[in-house]
Amino acid sequence: MHWSDKIAEKIISRNPNKEEYVCAAGISPSGSVHIGNFRDIATSLFVAKALERKGKKAKLLFSWDEYDRVRKIPVNVAKVRDDMEKYIGVSYADTPNPFDTEEKSYAEYFEKEFEASIKKFGIKMEYRYQAQMNKSGKYKDYVIEALRKRGEIFDILDSFRTQDAQEGEREAYYPVSIYCPECHRDTTKILGLSEDCTRADYICKCGYKGEHDFTKDYNCKLAWKVDWPMRWKYEQVDFEPGGKDHASPGGSYDTSKVIAKKIFDYDAPVFQGYEFIGIKGSTGKMSGSSGLNLTPSTLLSIYQPEVILWLYAKSEPNKAFDFCFDDGILRQYFEFDRQYNSYLDGSADEYIKDIMNSCLMFDEKIRTVPMSHLVQLGSIVDFNPDMLETVFEKIGTPYKYEDFKERLGLAEYWLENCSPENVNKLCPVRNWPVYNELNEQEKAAVKMLYEYLSGNEYTLEDLNKELYEIPKRIYGYDVENLKALQGTFFKDVYKLLLNKEKGPRLYLFLYAIEKDRFLSLLDFSTPITEEETKVLTAPEEVEEEEKPAVEYGEPDEVAPVAEEISIDAFRTIDLRVCRVLKCAEIRKSHSCYKITLFDGIKERVIVSSIKQYYKPEELIGRKIIVVANLQPTRFVGVKSEGMLLAGTNNACGCQVVFVDDIIPEGTRIC
Repeated sequence: MHWSDKIAEKIISRNPNKEEYVCAAGISPSGSVHIGNFRDIATSLFVAKALERKGKKAKLLFSWDEYDRVRKIPVNVAKVRDDMEKYIGVSYADTPNPFDTEEKSYAEYFEKEFEASIKKFGIKMEYRYQAQMNKSGKYKDYVIEALRKRGEIFDILDSFRTQDAQEGEREAYYPVSIYCPECHRDTTKILGLSEDCTRADYICKCGYKGEHDFTKDYNCKLAWKVDWPMRWKYEQVDFEPGGKDHASPGGSYDTSKVIAKKIFDYDAPVFQGYEFIGIKGSTGKMSGSSGLNLTPSTLLSIYQPEVILWLYAKSEPNKAFDFCFDDGILRQYFEFDRQYNSYLDGSADEYIKDIMNSCLMFDEKIRTVPMSHLVQLGSIVDFNPDMLETVFEKIGTPYKYEDFKERLGLAEYWLENCSPENVNKLCPVRNWPVYNELNEQEKAAVKMLYEYLSGNEYTLEDLNKELYEIPKRIYGYDVENLKALQGTFFKDVYKLLLNKEKGPRLYLFLYAIEKDRFLSLLDFSTPITEEETKVLTAPEEVEEEEKPAVEYGEPDEVAPVAEEISIDAFRTIDLRVCRVLKCAEIRKSHSCYKITLFDGIKERVIVSSIKQYYKPEELIGRKIIVVANLQPTRFVGVKSEGMLLAGTNNACGCQVVFVDDIIPEGTRIC
C-alpha cells in the first residue's frame, strides 16, 4: 500500500462521513519558493488523490502566509533594490514589489511566479491569501477568543519550554501582533487590554501610540503557533504536512495540536512530517542566477513535471531524496520510463500503480524516448531534430520529432548548463597530439578501423563485432589482457574523435553519424597541415569559473532545548581539536569529502557532507572540533572515524566550527 493511502485511511477512520476532506499546505512568500517547500504541496496532493481513489471528495487548500512579517531580504532581491531592509517588520503583502513588473506587492510577485509553475504541473489548488483573510475580519472572533484565553495559551507554550517563565511574563503575554498604521511594522507593544478583550492600547517603536479595536481594526495577526491551529478549525482541515523542524518533539505541531484542542476545541488534523530535499551534482551555469534556492520552475528546465512528482511520490515523506544535476538524472529518467511503461502494459504491481496514479496529472501519453540517447546523440548533431530522426532511424529506433520534442529541449538545457563536460563535439581537425602518443600497434588499430569504415556497407551488428575484433587482430586472439587492450582501443578512438576518453556507445555513435563528418579524423596517412597546426596551437579559451551564489532562506524555527544530561554523561563525549591535513573528493559522491586529520596522537579519516559549502583549500590547514570517540562507520565506501562539529540552518547552510590556530591539536573541548 502506498504511503498516501495509509494516511488517507487514517483520515477517513477519524471522520468517515465527512462530505469533503481538506488537505492543506502553506508557504510564506518570503522569496522564490524552492523545491524543499514544494514537498508541502506534493505530500498533500498525493493524500488528496488517495482519498479520491477511495471514492471520497477531497480538495487541496493552499495558504499564502503573506501576512507574515518580512524577516530577511533575499540576496537576489537586495541586488535589485538596496533599500529593502527598511521593510523588515512589514507584512509581505504590504511590502512593495522590488522588481520592475506589474505585481503590486512583494508577496504578489513571488506568489504569481510560483502559481505559474504550478499550472505546468497540472495541480489544481484552492488558494487562500492570508492578508485578505485577516484584513477582511474573517478571523476576528478567533483573535478575540485567543486574547480571552491568553493565559491558557501561555501555559501551553510554557509547558513545552525547558526554561522557567520570568516573573510577570504570563501577565504581559499577548498572542497577537498589531501592525502599526503609521510605519506598517509589527514593532508594536500592547500596553493594556480592555476587560472584554476587544480593545488594546499599544505603542510602536516608531513612536506611534494608539488604541486597537479588535472588532473592527483588522491590521493584526495571531502568533504562528496560535494562528496555525486557528486556521485548522476555520478551514476544517483534515490533513497537513510539515517540515521535520515542525515535526520534531515539542515543535510547532505538538504545541499547536494542544492549542487547537484546548483553545479552539478542534482536533488537530492528521500530520505528516517530511524530510528535506537534496541536490546532487553541480548546477553549473544555473547557479549564478538562482544559487541553491532552486525553484520548481528551475527544475522544469531539466525535468518533465511528471518525473518531478514521481520522485516525490515514490519516496516516503520522512525519507530524503535528491534532485540530480549530474548524470544521475539520466538514471532517474530511465527508472521513471521503466515504471511508467510497466504501468501502461499492465505488468506493474499495485505499489507502482499507486505511484503512477499519484504523479500523472495529464491525459496525454508520455513518450519515453531514452533521455540518455537524446543527451549522447543530440549533442553530436547539435540537437537538430531532423538529423536526430535520421540517427534514430539508422540505429533501429525510428523515433520521430513528435516523440522526443518535449524531452529534447530538457536534454539540451541539462547538458549545456549542468553537464557541459559531457557535451560530445567532434574535433575540428585531426587530433595529432593524441595520435603521436600512440605506439605502433595502437596506430595500426586506428588505421584498421579507418579502412573498415571507408570500405563496404555494414550493419550495426557488423560494426559492433568489428570494433572488438580489431584489437584481436593486432595483438593476437590469445593475448592475456585482451579486455584491457580493447578498452584502450576504444579510449583512443574517443580521444581522436571527441578529445575525451568516454562518449556515446562507440558502435552506435559510429553507425549513427554520417561518415563524412568524422572519417577524416581517423586518417593520418597525410602529414599535418598548416591549418591543423594553427588550430592545435591556438591558446585555449578558459572560462572563468563562477562561484555558485548560495542563497539562504528564512532561519529554522528554534528547537526546544534537549533533555538534560549529567556532567558525567557529557564527559563521555571526546570533543577534541584536530588539524585538517588533507581534503579529497570521493568518487561517486556528490556531497562528501574524505578529510584526513591529525588529532594530536595519530592521523584519522572522517567523511563529511560539506562539499557544497567548502572547497578543499578552505579546509586544509585549519583546526576544527571533532567527536573523536564516535563509533566508526562507513560512508560511500570510506571508513569514517568521527564527526566534525558544524552549525546547520536554513539561514546559513552548513558552517563548520573552526578554532583558533593557537590551540594545539588534541586539546579536549570541555
